[in-house]
Amino acid sequence: MSTIPATAARTAEFISLSHLNPSTELEPIATRGIDVPYFRRYVQALEEGGYDYTLLPYGSGSADSFVVASAVGQLTEHLKPIVALRPNTTHPLVGAQKLATLDQLTEGRAVVHLISGGSDAEQARHGDYLSKDQRYARTSEYLDLLRRAWHGKEPFSHDGEFYRFDEFGPGFAPYGDTIPISIGGSSDEAFQVGGEKADVFSFWGEPLADIRSQIERVHAIARAAGRTTLPRIWVTFRPIVAETEELAWQKAFDHVTKIERTYQSGAFQLGRNKDAPQNVGSQRLLDFAAKGDVYDRALWTRTAAATNAGGASTALVGTPETVAAAILDYIDLGADLISIRGY
Repeated sequence: MSTIPATAARTAEFISLSHLNPSTELEPIATRGIDVPYFRRYVQALEEGGYDYTLLPYGSGSADSFVVASAVGQLTEHLKPIVALRPNTTHPLVGAQKLATLDQLTEGRAVVHLISGGSDAEQARHGDYLSKDQRYARTSEYLDLLRRAWHGKEPFSHDGEFYRFDEFGPGFAPYGDTIPISIGGSSDEAFQVGGEKADVFSFWGEPLADIRSQIERVHAIARAAGRTTLPRIWVTFRPIVAETEELAWQKAFDHVTKIERTYQSGAFQLGRNKDAPQNVGSQRLLDFAAKGDVYDRALWTRTAAATNAGGASTALVGTPETVAAAILDYIDLGADLISIRGY
C-alpha cells in the first residue's frame, strides 16, 4: 500500500491500528493482557500487507504505547509506529527523549499523535483535572517543547503556563531531520493548534462535504499562521467488505447487531462510553447517524451509533471496488493518510 497512486497528481499512505490480543467488538475476550504470538503475527501481517504506519493507542487502562511502539519497530523493518501520547502522562522533555530514542532504534520511523483528551472522566483517571481548553493550550506548549528539545543546539530554560525548567539541552536528537507530530479533533481548540503547528491533522470518517469543509478550515488556519507547508490530512474508516454488495450489507448488519450486543453487555471497552460524549468529534458522528445511515458512495453511520461514537467508528460498506472508490473520493478531497481497520 505504500504511496499507492490515487490520481495522476496525488498519492496516499495507509495506516492501521495494532491489536495486542484477538479481543474485538464482535467477539470480546476477557483479557487485558498482551498475546505475544498474536501481536507478532498481527504487526508482521501489516508489514507484509504493505501498510505504511500502525497506531499504538493509549488509555488509562491500556498497555504503554511507547513500549509497544518499540516492539513494533523491532518486529518490522518498514512499518512506522505512531505513538499515541497524552501530554499529562509524560513531561515534554522526557517525551522528546523517548520519541527520539524510538526514532533512532527504528532508523527514522517514529511518529507521535498527541491526544489532548476528549473526556474529563478519562483524564481524571490519571490525575489530570485541566479543562478542555486548558488541555489544548498545554498541547500547544508541549508541541513547541518537543521540537525545541529535538532541534535546539544550545541549552535553554522555559517558564510557560504548564512547564518550567532551567538549562535543558541539547536534547537527544532524532534519527533524521525531525519526528512528525499529529493532532486530531473537531473542536475549535483542536483546529487552532493543529492548523498552526501540526504536521498531520486527523479526522474520523465523515460525509464528503463535511470532510471537505474541515480540511479547508484547518488549511486556512495554517495559511493564516504563515505556514507554507500545510498539515497532511489523516482520515479513518472501518471497512466492511464482501464479494458482492448484498453480501457486504448482510455482513454489515450482522456486525452491528453483534456490536450492539457487546456494547449493551459492557463486555468490551465500549462499556465505558455509555454517557453522552464530551468530545466534538463523537458528537458530530452521532449527529450524522441521527440524520441518516448511509452517505455518499459507501459511508455507513450505524456502527458509530452502536458504539456511542466511541472513537473512529464509521464504516465503508461494499465490495472491494466500491470501498476503494470511496477511499479515492476522500483522497481526491485532500486526504493524504487513510486509516483502515476492520472488526
